[in-house]
Amino acid sequence: MIPKIIPRNAPVDVAELIQRLSLSPVQARIVANRMDGLQWQVDELVKASLQHIALPHLLSDSDIAVERIALAIKDEERIGLLTDYDVDGITSHAILFFSLKDYFNVPEQRIQHLIGHRIDDGYGISQGLTDRILALDNPPQLIITADCGSSDEAQIVQLTDQGIDVIVTDHHAIPQEGIPASALATINPTREDCAYPDSTIAGCMVSWLLMSYLRARLIEDGELDVSAPKLSALLDFVSLGTVADAVSLSSPVNRAVVKAGLQIMNKLQRPSWQAMQRLLDREFQPFTAEDLGFQIGPRINARSRMSDPYMALHYLCAASLPEALNKLSELDKDNQDRKETEKQMLDIAFELARKQLKKQVWSLVIYHPDFHAGVQGIVASRLMEKFGRPVIVLSPASDPDILTGSARTIPAIHIREAIETVSNQDENLVLGFGGHKGAAGLKIPGDSLECFSELFDKAIAEQVKASVLDENDALRPVILTDGILAESEISFETIAELKGLEPYGREFEMPVFEGDFMVQSIRAIGSEGIHLMLQLTTESGSFRAVWFRALENKSDSFHFKEGDEIHAVYQLKENYYRGNFSVQLHLIYAQKIPFIT
Repeated sequence: MIPKIIPRNAPVDVAELIQRLSLSPVQARIVANRMDGLQWQVDELVKASLQHIALPHLLSDSDIAVERIALAIKDEERIGLLTDYDVDGITSHAILFFSLKDYFNVPEQRIQHLIGHRIDDGYGISQGLTDRILALDNPPQLIITADCGSSDEAQIVQLTDQGIDVIVTDHHAIPQEGIPASALATINPTREDCAYPDSTIAGCMVSWLLMSYLRARLIEDGELDVSAPKLSALLDFVSLGTVADAVSLSSPVNRAVVKAGLQIMNKLQRPSWQAMQRLLDREFQPFTAEDLGFQIGPRINARSRMSDPYMALHYLCAASLPEALNKLSELDKDNQDRKETEKQMLDIAFELARKQLKKQVWSLVIYHPDFHAGVQGIVASRLMEKFGRPVIVLSPASDPDILTGSARTIPAIHIREAIETVSNQDENLVLGFGGHKGAAGLKIPGDSLECFSELFDKAIAEQVKASVLDENDALRPVILTDGILAESEISFETIAELKGLEPYGREFEMPVFEGDFMVQSIRAIGSEGIHLMLQLTTESGSFRAVWFRALENKSDSFHFKEGDEIHAVYQLKENYYRGNFSVQLHLIYAQKIPFIT
C-alpha cells in the first residue's frame, strides 16, 4: 500500500525559536514540527534536566510503601521482586535489586526474584506465578511489583490471604474496577488521585522514584548515613527501560532521564555495557537512544519472548565482563532466533492480511496456529506500518482453547478502547486485556475469533467516523516529514545539530526529510538479500543511501532502476565503517517520479 507523505505543520514560529533558544534553523524546524498538542513548555523540552523531576512523595501511596519496605529491611524480612519480563520490567527489577543490595545493605539471600514466563504464565502477577510463590518453602513476606500488578487483584488477594504484603508499582492504565483493593499500596502515576505531574513515565522510572524516596526515609530514620550516595548511578537502567517501552519523549522528565542515563552508560562502568560495546563494535561511537530502542532493548526482550527472562536479568546484573559476555551471547542467539521466527510469521501474516483487505475491513485480526506468542507484537507493528491500520496478531496460548494477542495501532485509533468496546458488548468474547492507546494485549476464547473480529472491526470503524479524519486517508500508511534539506545541509554539521536535540522517540520522533534524487547505482545487500544500497545524485551532489527491508523477499524486483528519478523519504545518519565516518541517507520510502499519492 502506497503511503501518504505529509510534511509536518509547525504550530509555532520557527524564527522565534531560533532567537529565544539559540537553535540553528534546522534544529528550530525540528522542534517546531513537534510542538502540536504538546503540554510542556518548549524550553523544558529542549533543555530537559533532572531538575524537572518532581518529588517522589507526590506519587499516591508512596508514603505507605516506603514505610513498609523500611520495616522489612529493619526486621530482616524476605523481599520478593515481581516484575514484568520485557525491557521495562527487567530494568525495573535491576533498579530494585541494586537499590536494596548495594544502597540499602539488604543481603542478597533475602531478595527473591519472581518473573513469570511469557508463554506459560502470561503477563503480570499471573496465576501460575502466584501458585509457584505460594509453594515456596520460604515465600517472601513482602512483594514489590514493578511494571505490573494494577489489574491483578484476583492473584494479589491470594497472596495477602497467606500473609504476604504486596506493594504494586506500575504505569499501565488502571482497570475500570479501580486499583487492586488487596494491595498494601498501589503506586501508579495514571491513578486519577495521583498528584505526580507526569503520568507518562515508564515502570522503571516509578521504581527509581520509589527507591529514591526510600533512601530519604532511611536517612530520616537513621538507618542510612546522610552522606549515603543518591541513586543517580541507576539512571542507565531507567534510560534503557524508558526508550524500550516507547513512553513519550515529549516529556521533559523522560527526556532528562534518558540523557542522564546515556551519559552514565557511556562511562562503561558496568560489565553489561562493556560487553554490549564489544558486541556492537562501538569503540568509537557512544550509545544513543536509538541503540537503546533498536539494539540493546531487542536483545533483552528476545529472551523473554522466546524462552526464559532470567537470563536478561543476569546479564544486566553481571558482576564481571566474562560473565556479561557469556550472558549476552545467549541473548544474542535468542535475538537471532527471534528474527527468524519473525520472518516466518511475517510471510504468513502478510498473505493473510492481503486476503482480509479484499473484504474492505477497517482493521486486521491475524491468527495462525503456528504463530509464536513471543513475536506477535513485533509482527503486529510491521503489519500496522505496512497497511496503515490497527492490527491484532493472535497465537495459541498454553491452554489450547485460548488465543493470546498483541495489538498495535495508528495514531488516530485508541486500540485499548476498541478492545474494551468489544468486551462491553459481550464479556465472553474477551477473557482479559490491558494496555494503552498505542498498544495492548488480550486473551480471547479460540472459538470466538470470527465474532470478535467482526465486532472489533466495527469498533474501529466507529472511532474513524467519530474523528475529524478523512475516511479515505484515515487507514492508510502515513509518513510525516520535516520537509526538504538543501544539498548543503546534507552534512556532518547538520548531523551534529540533530544529535544536539536527542533523545528521539515516541512523540518526539527522529527527524525525517524528503527530496528528489537520481539513482546512479542500486544493489541488494545483506544475507537475506532484502536490503538495498544506493548511490543517489542531485545536480551538484552525490550521496550514499541504504534502504533496510526494501524488499519483502530476495526474489522481488527493485522498485526502480539506475537512471530513474525518485522521490525519497529518509533519515540523515552518520555511518562508521573500517575507521571512517561518512554521511549516509537511511531511506524509509522511495518511489519513481512521477508517482501517484
